[in-house]
Amino acid sequence: MNEQVESIATTAQPAEAAPMPVPEFPKRVLLDLVTDCNLKCPMCIVHGETDDPRLKEFLKKSMTVENAKQVLDELMAAKPLMMPGMWSEPTMNPNFKTHITQMKERGLTVAMNTNGLKINADMAQFLVDVKFDSVFFSVDAMTPETLQKVRGITKLELLHKAVELLMTTRGNNPLPRIGVSMTLQPANRHEREAFVEFWTKKVDVVRVGEIYEHGKFSGFNATGSRVPCQSLYTTLPVNTNGNVSLCCLDGFNEYNMGNVFKDGVKGVWHGPKLTAMRKLHERGQWDKIPICKTCDRWSSYQYEDIVEEGLLVRRTAEYTYYNRIDRIKNWHENLHGTHGDPHKKLQEAGCCT
Repeated sequence: MNEQVESIATTAQPAEAAPMPVPEFPKRVLLDLVTDCNLKCPMCIVHGETDDPRLKEFLKKSMTVENAKQVLDELMAAKPLMMPGMWSEPTMNPNFKTHITQMKERGLTVAMNTNGLKINADMAQFLVDVKFDSVFFSVDAMTPETLQKVRGITKLELLHKAVELLMTTRGNNPLPRIGVSMTLQPANRHEREAFVEFWTKKVDVVRVGEIYEHGKFSGFNATGSRVPCQSLYTTLPVNTNGNVSLCCLDGFNEYNMGNVFKDGVKGVWHGPKLTAMRKLHERGQWDKIPICKTCDRWSSYQYEDIVEEGLLVRRTAEYTYYNRIDRIKNWHENLHGTHGDPHKKLQEAGCCT
């Protein structure tokens, strides 16, 4: 696949349409600290197929503190949103605390998704003390039977205890912002309403999203004219070895855009491979990029905000976020990512924030 990327990078002609602006640095960086997980969720595109031959050279790799520092030093002035993980469990990195500490020492906003199994009392206290900005627990089910189908385990109480532990440890501190998520699929879709009702009474935010499978997101059909995917202009996914994936859905780095340890973040972000991919999108030639051909995430960057029953509900084609209005203050500006500030909508609705 990387040979194909090389071919695209060397043969792409100048875009016929005006190129879209590319910021000096990405607004969001996915810094994959480890390719290891303590679960094998059937829905996971990396760890779900345990006999996938690509796993042999991919698993159990960790990013070193020194390599991460090189990236962080270059990014520090740009202040992007940092997410320490992609398709693995970030807390599995043996130097997880050191990695996070050096991110926060540089004034960076840090948010992660976790399965919660390594959130013990010590880890919870660390996350509070370091002022970790946002933690989303992947819970995905309301019953042990459903959890078995979607995550391969039955001990739902362990996930609940992890969430409760971090909530209790945080106490009256504003951070971290704490949420839970559900990835919708046939096995758990019937539990969506109960999941939202249960968790919005407990955490700051609940996220419900569609599953990515077979090259697209199930559960919705993109509408309107297709546009270039914003991910190419906002997000840099960096693997443990420094190789940059085309996007976060490129779980095995089959589309290698360059290496930040060798060429720097700026060198890859504005390099020939990513530039070529952007040009193809701008010309509407996404069919030339197999992973983009059927993908509909491009439609997920538009959103609407709705205020209802103490919640600010933010809806996109892919995700719905249920944000507790009484806890909205810890959803600070740097956590908005590629979406906008919610306060205008709240003011329009007469909500005091």
